[in-house]
Amino acid sequence: MSQTTASLGQAILDHADQLARFSDMEGGLTCAYLTPAHRAAQDQLAQWMEAAGMAVRIDAIGNVIGRYAADPAVTDARVLMTGSHFDTVRNGGRYDGRLGILLPIAVVDALNRAGIRLPYHFEVVGFAEEEGLRFKTSFLASSVLADRFDPALLARVDADGITLAEALAISGLPGAGDPQALRAAALDPATLLGFVEVHIEQGPVLLHHDLPLGVVTQIAGSSRFQVRVEGQASHAGTTPMGMRKDAAAGAAEMILLVEERCAAAPTLVGTVGQLQVPNGSSNVIPAACTFSMDIRAGADDIREAAIADIVAGIERIAARRGLSAQVERVPPVNNAPCARWLMDQFGAVLKKRGMEAFELPSGAGHDAMMMHRITDVAMLFVRCGNGGISHNPLETITAEDAQLAAEVFVDFLRHFQPLG
Repeated sequence: MSQTTASLGQAILDHADQLARFSDMEGGLTCAYLTPAHRAAQDQLAQWMEAAGMAVRIDAIGNVIGRYAADPAVTDARVLMTGSHFDTVRNGGRYDGRLGILLPIAVVDALNRAGIRLPYHFEVVGFAEEEGLRFKTSFLASSVLADRFDPALLARVDADGITLAEALAISGLPGAGDPQALRAAALDPATLLGFVEVHIEQGPVLLHHDLPLGVVTQIAGSSRFQVRVEGQASHAGTTPMGMRKDAAAGAAEMILLVEERCAAAPTLVGTVGQLQVPNGSSNVIPAACTFSMDIRAGADDIREAAIADIVAGIERIAARRGLSAQVERVPPVNNAPCARWLMDQFGAVLKKRGMEAFELPSGAGHDAMMMHRITDVAMLFVRCGNGGISHNPLETITAEDAQLAAEVFVDFLRHFQPLG
């Protein structure tokens, strides 16, 4: 098996490079949900899964799921699932999410070539949408598998005015956006042994400690919002400063409030990553301004307290400036602790290989958060290079770290002990 796995690290990086060719933009990587580039990436993942020896299905939301069937001698086999997302942020990195699909595909290929079957079904899922780039959603694809999909999201529109329902209807996916088909795609928790996710760290902690791998303890909860501030358009040269209803100036004060409040507690972070003045002109006072908010914390109560303060502050700022403000909340995802029994099995493999079983929390959200609703979860982080930069074309890992992660994952799978 060691000879079989000898070149997995470079193969994983090569596949990441190949997958990055499917992009909505030139000169960078953007892969939004159900675009032509997204569908091409979906097809490529299915081909690689099949070539590795998996039976592949694509569900009603577009998840690509490959099953490496259990040893035929096991008649009552359940499923251990792994995977991550293959959509990206705008001009993102090629390992975020995708490492957690490509690495287990490579591992399954190695197992299959060695003639090794596991005493359980092993499934690799490429989640079709996690980033929310196109429809401003959170964990859309994993919510379907976890039976948490909200049918109201079908009415959500993208920047071109296309609803999610319309996008699904023309996608060619099974069910064509039928809510019943989406419900039918949900997994039966009784069939699952657990969910484990391999992911690039997206931060500098492992790099700082000179460690290639780490075991995640918990995933910070997150809440996302879209805020629209409305004021009054007026001439930039003739309207006195004290008589303005400037939506952009009001939004700027609100954004600074997010920064100030989220600096007030450990583990709490707040980000405004999108900011627009619709139909803005250089010589017109903005009538409207829209911005996103992303609020995260290691504890749900800390996050919710900050949100309450920020929303109340937005309302006060709007009232003082003679503006209106609408705060639309995307359904939040609560803090997700990883299962100690799974963490310990990853830790045991690391120690057996002479590595530290280093534990760290995740400040980024992951599909494992949604899968936590139906089964126990664990995560293995892989060191992120370039100072820990992620969601950026500079995001990188080394072939050596990918190789170590693949070897650890093989050991984990071959010695996996189900709970109870």
